[in-house]
Amino acid sequence: MFPVKRQYRHYAIAAGAGLTLALLGRFVFASNLLNDAGGLLMLCFLLLVPMALGAVTAHFTPPSTSKLWRTVLGPVVTVMLFLFTALLFHLEGMICVLIISPLFLLTSWIGAYAYDIITRNKSDNNRTYVVAAFALLPFVLAPLEAQLNTPTDSRRVENTVLIQAPAAVVWQHIIRVPAIQAHDLGASLVDDIGFPRPVEATLSHEGVGGVRRATFERGVEFIETVDLWEPRRRLSFSIVPNTATIPPTTFDEHVTVGGRFFDVLRGTYELQPAGPGRTRLILYSQQRLSTRLNPYAGLWTDWVMSEIQRRILSVIKRRCETALPATAYTRKTPVS
Repeated sequence: MFPVKRQYRHYAIAAGAGLTLALLGRFVFASNLLNDAGGLLMLCFLLLVPMALGAVTAHFTPPSTSKLWRTVLGPVVTVMLFLFTALLFHLEGMICVLIISPLFLLTSWIGAYAYDIITRNKSDNNRTYVVAAFALLPFVLAPLEAQLNTPTDSRRVENTVLIQAPAAVVWQHIIRVPAIQAHDLGASLVDDIGFPRPVEATLSHEGVGGVRRATFERGVEFIETVDLWEPRRRLSFSIVPNTATIPPTTFDEHVTVGGRFFDVLRGTYELQPAGPGRTRLILYSQQRLSTRLNPYAGLWTDWVMSEIQRRILSVIKRRCETALPATAYTRKTPVS
C-alpha cells in the first residue's frame, strides 16, 4: 500500500514528474554533446528547463487543487526537491545551487502559470500536447542556441573605506598583507557557500615588476604583477590565477576563476587624502564574465567580489588604525 493517503498521491506524482524532467535536463546539458556550447549555463537549461518543470508539475496536480498550489507552491516544492537532490548527490555545489535557485523558482512559476492559462477549458488530450511541448522545448532549442556566440562583459567592482591613519601608514599595509586569521575577517555568507578566505599577500620587491602572491585558503593563489607603482597614491597589478596550486575540487567548473566563464583580470588600490591624518582607500577590480546570462550572473559575481574586497579593506583599516604612528614609516619607498 502507498504510505500516504490516496488524495496526496497526485502531489507526489506531480513533484516526481517535475523532478525527473529536471534531472534529465541536468544530465543532458552537462553531457559532452552540449558542454562546449555552455552546458548548464545555456539559456535552454537555466530558463526553459525550470519552465518545463513548472508546467509538468501543474499538469500532474489535480484540477481540484487551488490555483495557488498548482501554479506557485507545487513548483516551489519540485524546484527545492531538485536542488536538494543536486546537493545530496554532489551534482552541483552550494555556490551553483544558490545562484540558480532564484532563476529556477521564477521561471517554474512562469511555466506553471502559462500552462494553466493555455490549457484552461481544454480537453485532457490537448493538455497532454501542451505539457509535452513544454517538456521538449529545451531539448529542441538547445542545438540552435549552441550555434550562438557567448557574449563577454568587462565588469568593475569598487569598495571604499575611510581610515584614521596617514597615507604612509596605509601604503605599508597594502603593498604587503601579513597573514589574516579567520576571526580578523568576521563572518560572511561567502564563506558559507564555499569561497575560500584570503590568507596573505607577499611582495617579491617594491616597484614596477614586483610580484605579489595573494593566497587564499585551500591552496588558492593568484599571481599579481605590479605595473603601476605610485607610492602613497596608487598600486595596480594584473592578476593571473596560479592553476598549478588550485585543487580541482576547490571551485565548481562554472565559478572557477580563470575559467571560460569568469576571470579576475586586474586589481588597484588608490589612496586619497581625506583630511588631517585620514586616508580614503579605494580598492577596485576588473573581471571578465562570459555567459549567456551576463546581467544576472553579474549580480552574483559583483556581490562576491565586493564582499571579498570589503573584508580585505576592513582588515587593512583595523591594522592601520592600531599601527605605530606615521613617523615609524619615514624611510623612503623606492620609485620605479
